[in-house]
Amino acid sequence: MARLVARALRLGRSALIQVGAVCGYQGLYRTSFVASALMWPGAVTIVAPETVQQRLLKVEIPRLQQWLPANKPIRTGDSWPSSDFQGLLLTSPEAWFKAQLTGSNQFPANIPTIIDGVDDLEAWVSSQLTEVIQPHDWDQLMLACPGQADVIREARVQLTHELFQHPANPYDCYVISQPETEILQSLYESLQLEEMPEIWASFWHKFQNWQTSSLSPHLFWATIARRQGLFSLHNTPLELSDILSPIWQRQPVVLVGSALEPETEAPLFRKHFGLGDLTCLKFSTENQGEAIQLYVPYQLPLPNTPEFQGALIHKVRTLVCLSATAPGLTVVLVGDVPLKSRVGAILASEFGSRVQVEKTCLDENGILVTGWEFWREHQTVLPAPQLLIIATLPLPSLENPLVAGRVAYYKRSHQDWFRLYLLPTALNELQRAIAPVRENQGIVALLDSRVVNRSYGAQILSALSPLARLNYLDPNMFSASNEENSA
Repeated sequence: MARLVARALRLGRSALIQVGAVCGYQGLYRTSFVASALMWPGAVTIVAPETVQQRLLKVEIPRLQQWLPANKPIRTGDSWPSSDFQGLLLTSPEAWFKAQLTGSNQFPANIPTIIDGVDDLEAWVSSQLTEVIQPHDWDQLMLACPGQADVIREARVQLTHELFQHPANPYDCYVISQPETEILQSLYESLQLEEMPEIWASFWHKFQNWQTSSLSPHLFWATIARRQGLFSLHNTPLELSDILSPIWQRQPVVLVGSALEPETEAPLFRKHFGLGDLTCLKFSTENQGEAIQLYVPYQLPLPNTPEFQGALIHKVRTLVCLSATAPGLTVVLVGDVPLKSRVGAILASEFGSRVQVEKTCLDENGILVTGWEFWREHQTVLPAPQLLIIATLPLPSLENPLVAGRVAYYKRSHQDWFRLYLLPTALNELQRAIAPVRENQGIVALLDSRVVNRSYGAQILSALSPLARLNYLDPNMFSASNEENSA
C-alpha cells in the first residue's frame, strides 16, 4: 500500500483504496500512507479525525521517523501554515471540507491530499452543507425586518403549533409537510429578500427551488425540542456528486476507507461523491484466520411482524445464558430505539449490573446493549466481544423521516432506492460492526430472518465472509470456541 500511495503522489493521479473491515478497525494500514507522505519530497496534507491525528502524532510518525531518512516538518491546524511550507500538515475533515466547499484559500490547490476514513464521507460533507435556522435566528430576522415583526412572530407561532402536532418519534425530526410549507411560503412572500440575514436568504433560495421542482435535490426538515417548545429548520442536499466533483479536481487525492463496496471499482460510491477516473484498489485482509462463526436462525418471525419482539428477546436470553460461562464481552446490537431500551431492561432484570446500555465502563464479562452509532464510535476502545448479537439488519429505517425523504427523492427520480441506498449502507455498517469479533474468531448471531428469506441475503452473507455457518445452538459452542482460540 505504501508503494501504491507513493505512486499516486508521484503521478498526481487520485486513488481510492479499500483496506478491508478488519484492517480498517485495527488502523494498522496507516503506517503505509504516513511513510509515503514522509518520504515524498513535497508538501502533503493528511485529512483525518482528531483521534486518528493523535495516533499518528504520538505513535506512527515517531516510529517511522526512527526508521526512515526523513526530516520533514510536521504541523497540525485548520489552514495551510505558509506559502513556502513543504512539510506534512494534519487537519480535520471538518476544516478541510469547509474550506473546499466555501472556496476559501485556507488550503492551496495542487497539494497532494490523503483522506483517511472515507466510510464517513457522507456525514462529513452533509454536516458542512446542512443549513440550520435555529430559534435565535427568528429574532435576528425580526431585527432585520422590523416592519414585518408581527408577521414573522405569527408565522413562528403557527409553525410551532403545526410541528408539535406530529406524533413523537425516536428521531425528534420531521420532513416539512404541506401545512408547514404553506406557512413558510406565506412568510417568504411578505418579506424582501435583500433585507434578510444571510442565513435566511440562503435558506429561502433553496426553499423556493424545492417548491418549484419535484426533483429538487434538497431535503427540508425540522427538529423539535418538546420540553423547551422550540424547533429548528434544516435543509441539506441529497445529490453530492456535482458539489464535490470540482473539489477532487483541485489536487490529487488518495481516499482510504475500510469496506465501501463489494466491488473494487466502488461504482456506487464514486458516482454518489462525484469521483471520476481514478485508480481503485481493494485489499482483502479477511483471511480464514479471521473467520467468524455466524449463527442465523431460520424460524424467527420477520422484524416487521408483531411476534418478532417476543421471539427476539427469547433468543437473546438464550444466547446470553449459553455464553454465561465463557469469559469476555457480549454485545447486543439493537437499532430500534424503544426495543433497545426494552431489551436492556429485561436483561438487566435477570443479569443485574453486568448489563449496561450504551456505556463504556463494563465488567470483564459485561453485556453491552447498544445502537449502531454508539458501537461504531466506541468499538475501538472496548474489548473485542466473544459474542455479538445483531437484532436486525442495519437497513436505514423508513420510520426515520430523513431516510424516508431521501427514499422519496430516489423514487421521484425513478432510481432503485434499495440497491443504491439502503443495501450499501447496511453492508458497510455490518462489516464495520463485526470487525472486532474477527480478532478472536468469535460468534456473531444475526437474528434477522430476512438473511435467509430475501434474495439480497446472499449479498449479506458474502459481505460477512469468511465465516463458518452455525444453523443451531449447541450448549458447548462457546466452550469449544474458547478452547480453539486458546490452542
